[in-house]
Amino acid sequence: MELLDLKEQGIDIKEQIPLSRYTFTQTGGAAEYLAFPKSTEEVEKLVKVTRENKIPLTIIGNASNLIIRDGGIDGLVIILTDLKKIEVKGNKVTVDAGARIIDTAFTAAHHGLSGMEFAAGIPGSIGGGVFMNAGAYGGEMQEVVESVKVLTRDGELKTYSNKEMEFSYRHSLVQDNGDIVLSATFSLKPGDKLEILDHMHYLNALRQYKQPLEYPSCGSVFKRPTGHFVGPMIIKAGLQGKQIGGAQDSTKHAGFIVNKGGATATDYLNLIHLIQKTIKEKFDIDLHTEVRIIGKEK
Repeated sequence: MELLDLKEQGIDIKEQIPLSRYTFTQTGGAAEYLAFPKSTEEVEKLVKVTRENKIPLTIIGNASNLIIRDGGIDGLVIILTDLKKIEVKGNKVTVDAGARIIDTAFTAAHHGLSGMEFAAGIPGSIGGGVFMNAGAYGGEMQEVVESVKVLTRDGELKTYSNKEMEFSYRHSLVQDNGDIVLSATFSLKPGDKLEILDHMHYLNALRQYKQPLEYPSCGSVFKRPTGHFVGPMIIKAGLQGKQIGGAQDSTKHAGFIVNKGGATATDYLNLIHLIQKTIKEKFDIDLHTEVRIIGKEK
C-alpha cells in the first residue's frame, strides 16, 4: 500500500505544506507529506505504510518548542493535534498526545485535582510535554505521569511506567528509542478547586509579566546549565536585544528568541549559534538547546 492510498481511505494527508503555518516561531520549510490522524488506528496505518515503503517519519505535537529548518522535512510529518481527548476518572487523568498541556491542567483543576498547576501556561501538547519532560515554576511532567502509551516504529503498542520512561531534565526514554507517544495517564491529588485555579492564574500572570508572549517564539531556547542562569549570562555578554534578520533575543526575557517579523529558521539558528559561541568565549560554559531542532538546511 502507498501513502496516498490512505488519503483515499479518508486520512487527512496533504503535500508540500509549509510547516511555518504550524510552528510557534512561524518559521520552517515544507513537509513533503503532512498528515493529521484523528485516531490511534490512523496513526498505526500511517506508521505501517511509512515502514513498509521506507518513508522517513517525523512526529510533531503543538510545535511550540520546535525549530524546523528552512529546507523542510522529507517523507511524512504527522501532527497529532487532532488526538485531544481528556478523560478524568477519580484522581487519574488520561489524555491523548495531541491535547494541549494547558487544557489538561485546567481540566484537572476544574475537577479539583492538584499537581499540574505548574503546567498552566505551557503551550505544548501532552505528547511533546512527555517527550521533553516539560516543566515550569518548579514542576515537571515526571512528577505527575503515571504511565505512557506508545506506538513503536515497528507497530507495537506498549505502555511504560513512570520509572520505565527514564525521565530526567528535559529528557525521556522516547527521545532515544523513537517511540510515538499516543497518550499519558497522570496521577494527581484531590485539592480545593478555587485554590488550584488561583495558583494557576497567578503563575500565568507571572508568565505574562516576564515572558515576551506578544511575539512568536519557541519558548525557552536553552537548557539551564548547572549552577547558572541563561538570561543573566546573555545580558552580561551584551547580547540581549541582538537581532539577526527577523529573529531577536528578547528585550523582555533574554532566554527567549522572538520573531520580530519575517524571521526565518536560519535567522533563529544563526542567533542561537552566536549566543552559544559568545557564552563559551566569555564564561567557558556550553549552552545546549532545549528547543528541538529538526529538518533540512535550505
